Amino acid sequence: MAAAAELSLLEKSLGLSKGNKYSAQGERQIPVLQTNNGPSLTGLTTIAAHLVKQANKEYLLGSTAEEKAIVQQWLEYRVTQIDGHSSKKDIHTLLKDLNSYLEDKVYLTGYNFTLADILLYYGLHRFIVDLTVQEKEKYLNVSRWFCHIQHYPGIRQHLSSVVFIKNRLYTNSH
Repeated sequence: MAAAAELSLLEKSLGLSKGNKYSAQGERQIPVLQTNNGPSLTGLTTIAAHLVKQANKEYLLGSTAEEKAIVQQWLEYRVTQIDGHSSKKDIHTLLKDLNSYLEDKVYLTGYNFTLADILLYYGLHRFIVDLTVQEKEKYLNVSRWFCHIQHYPGIRQHLSSVVFIKNRLYTNSH
């Protein structure tokens, strides 16, 4: 999904009226937001953080210094690790690492839903939707997290719902 489309989804999920104009620049199609009263903003995470502040939902950027740092870490991870990686091997490595990380967490920062969860969900959707039942079971923590985020009010919107089977079919998948 193009970054401009993701930002439009984010706008809508934050309850903002669609008044922003997005464009993309360069070979990597980096999103640009032309603001009404200032310079344009460049980059997915920069624009996303701006939209969160515009919607007065700063808690999505983290409430403590540590949580803010973790949110920034995951936003950077989204742009550097997930965007641009499309080989099946790369994605399975990312999912394996994310699966380990989420072992004892509900959300990426632990127990609070943040912008990092939203943007990682959008970034991973195109990969998760293509996973087999066996692969979803292999990445059980990612599947649990992803399923939870897609049911969060206003997040999924027009994206296809990914089906997760609640009963394990394969007992020796680890």
